[in-house]
Amino acid sequence: MEMRQILAQELESLMKSNENIVILNADLAKPNGLGGLNKKYPDRVFNVGIAEQNMASVAAGMSSYGFIPFIVTFAPFATRRICDQIAVSICYAKQNVKIIGSDPGITAELNGGTHMSMEDIGVLRSIPGITIFEPTDNTQLKKALPQIIDMPGPVYIRMLRKTATDIFSEKTEFNLTKASIIREGTDISIFCSGIMVEEAIKAAKMLSEESISAEIINIHTIKPIDKESILKSVQKTKKAVTAENHNIIGGLYSAVCEVLAENYPVPVKPIGVMDEFGQVGKLPELKKAYKMRFQDIIETVKEIL
Repeated sequence: MEMRQILAQELESLMKSNENIVILNADLAKPNGLGGLNKKYPDRVFNVGIAEQNMASVAAGMSSYGFIPFIVTFAPFATRRICDQIAVSICYAKQNVKIIGSDPGITAELNGGTHMSMEDIGVLRSIPGITIFEPTDNTQLKKALPQIIDMPGPVYIRMLRKTATDIFSEKTEFNLTKASIIREGTDISIFCSGIMVEEAIKAAKMLSEESISAEIINIHTIKPIDKESILKSVQKTKKAVTAENHNIIGGLYSAVCEVLAENYPVPVKPIGVMDEFGQVGKLPELKKAYKMRFQDIIETVKEIL
């Protein structure tokens, strides 16, 4: 199932048990899979039109009355377009608003550069008091949403809109604030997020054929970042690669390097968008253009080794 379908299913279930949950969208309910919730809960799902700043402000106001608002739109509109409202009306005011930004980074595909949020993590990570979470697959999203509901304060969910490759099983334990160790290794640590987790796993399997042991750690929550897991891994491997669907400035690479520079400096190389804007293309083409394939991870690992 597409991730937006899982989002709709889980929100519907949560809304049944918690009448304080409300949803606001900016004329994109159908593309984000929430069209059915409009009919199911007409008094709790609101379309503010193409007015994202207003949507964020309305959500902040509803939160001040005890509601738990989810605002849902495409990632660039959920972050850079409403940055001031997130900073002042939501975070500074300590409101319990959950922000969902879909189609992050190059997954915007044919919508092109204007719709590609290469900087959304960097924009929001610098704002105090916000949690930033990027589910890797449907299982992580399902397991995270109840924890996000129970967590007071603003949360940004950076969510793939369409089909995600299954990485985790239903039996996998999930903790929103702890990184997920997918594969243990001894030669190099690969810290990855979102669509790059699948690429990192492919790379690790091929590297193992050359007797290179790569440890794969999914950093699904980039703020607050799991410093303990990062340090534990690099103290063993002594070197790292990061892989993200984001500008390497301000995102996972920056966050990991901050942890290591302060606590345990080791060589680190990034895989991601090298400070560029987006372009029109299908996902395989864009991964190749921005050197975000498993082949690129393998090449970078060999360089650092």
